[in-house]
Amino acid sequence: MAPDEITNSHTPTEGLKKETDRPTSPTQIPKNTHAEDAAQSDGDSDPRGKYTADGKRELTEDECYEKLGFCFPWYKKWAILTVIFTVQMSMNFNSSVYANAVTPLSEHFHISEQAARVGQMIFLVSYAFGCELWAPWSEEFGRWPIMQLSLFLVNIWQIPCALAPNFGTIVVCRFLGGLSSAGGSVTLGMTADMWEADDQGFAVAYVVLSSVGGTTIGPIFGGLIQQWLPWQWNFWIQLIFGGVTQLMHFFFVSETRSTILIDREAKRRRKTGEDPDCYGPNEMRTPRLDAKDVLHVWRRPFEMFVREPIVLFLSLLSGFSDALIFTCIESFNLVFKQWGFQPWQIGMCFVAIIIGYVVAYGIFLPDIWRQRRVRQKHGKDARFPERRLLLLLFIAPLETVGLFGFAWTSMGPDYTHYLVPLVFAFLIAIANYGIYMATIDYMVAAYGPYSASATGGNGFARDLLAGLSAMYATPMYSNIGANTRFHLQWASTILGCLAIIVTIPIYVFYWKGPEIRSRSKFAQTLAADRRKSEGRRASRLAGEEKPYGV
Repeated sequence: MAPDEITNSHTPTEGLKKETDRPTSPTQIPKNTHAEDAAQSDGDSDPRGKYTADGKRELTEDECYEKLGFCFPWYKKWAILTVIFTVQMSMNFNSSVYANAVTPLSEHFHISEQAARVGQMIFLVSYAFGCELWAPWSEEFGRWPIMQLSLFLVNIWQIPCALAPNFGTIVVCRFLGGLSSAGGSVTLGMTADMWEADDQGFAVAYVVLSSVGGTTIGPIFGGLIQQWLPWQWNFWIQLIFGGVTQLMHFFFVSETRSTILIDREAKRRRKTGEDPDCYGPNEMRTPRLDAKDVLHVWRRPFEMFVREPIVLFLSLLSGFSDALIFTCIESFNLVFKQWGFQPWQIGMCFVAIIIGYVVAYGIFLPDIWRQRRVRQKHGKDARFPERRLLLLLFIAPLETVGLFGFAWTSMGPDYTHYLVPLVFAFLIAIANYGIYMATIDYMVAAYGPYSASATGGNGFARDLLAGLSAMYATPMYSNIGANTRFHLQWASTILGCLAIIVTIPIYVFYWKGPEIRSRSKFAQTLAADRRKSEGRRASRLAGEEKPYGV
């Protein structure tokens, strides 16, 4: 049976319908699974927390569900998510706009352009680790203060970069800036705070668009900066964008982390005398911070990346795809100089990639809506998780087609118009968005409470491989087949061949995914958790209609 077929075709009983239509708390999962899952409670059937020896009782999600992010009005959710969209754009903008400072920096500090690219590489590599390092703290202290701290630090490190007396200062501050970037670990966590796993599709698609879009607007603005402004403005513009973003976050985003909201509600009830014995989950923890738990959370994404075949191969595919965009940032300079393009004109070529991202986003929306309706009608287990890879079966080959097409239509004005290779860059962009979106969506469905660790491995691979690509892209395009007539074409051809190899696992997981997951210790634990908590979760308010199905 194909993974897209309905596995639970029976109609739920009327009693079950009434149960699932009533707003109750999210599924209760074991503590310390992973923090980007918003629900953390003990799994007992009693909706009220148990009393401790000193008369304290932990307030549970069931008792204050209406105070949690799941019950925010739809317009508040999307207002918050739009600011988070800007946050993600800002951080990814910082990673890519630097490429346009490479030549001016090499001239100013009298270093090679290859040495100047270290600033981009070190930012992305440290960003890969920084995203995971921030996650436990956002769970412990809340999303809002951690994101504010992250934005503040990222902005601060732009100042010494712009005023740097030597290139070493830039390298150190770029490293610290990348390490300070919370990125997807917190933004996807906020999505999980406000939408349940089966209802996150539209929100995740929106966040993914911000992630890939931020990377692409970097060279557009970077080309303008390189053309008409000194290199210092490359960093001042990053600071201005980051500063405006931080102000937007400060004024328009509220806390979404469930445990923090429960703590606040418990304090309110004690203060008003409504429930003097109730305490929030963080108030009940002694000690508040457990180093062992923090290390466990830090370790899990890397453990899943190494030990879980699904996470490993899909993350490598996603990372390879993201590295292609950074490779394009470098290769566009070489390719479009054949048409006599100036830096600002080369930057404008990336509009084709942005259009590709928007088109891909539009392609996914109807499928997300359809799958959500199926789950509402037949139950959340009506589809195998592998069904979420169906679109990718058709979109992923566009990456290979785009690379081969880009390679052999970028031979210069004597052979093709410059728009022709941009058409194939457009196809690469559709594939890149589709790969990132589908792999995250699949991991959320396949790993449940462990999905944040799985997607963390995905993000780690994307940033790490993108950082490495900043160092090899230009030498690869310049040196492979350097003495041949079409030396620029061979690098893209090699990447096209690699794309064939890395997309093969998609088809394997689509057809064999259930068997592979059955041998996963994380999937087995998840299945046990689901059996234990079966029937406890209902995510929608009865009869409530919201835009985009949120």
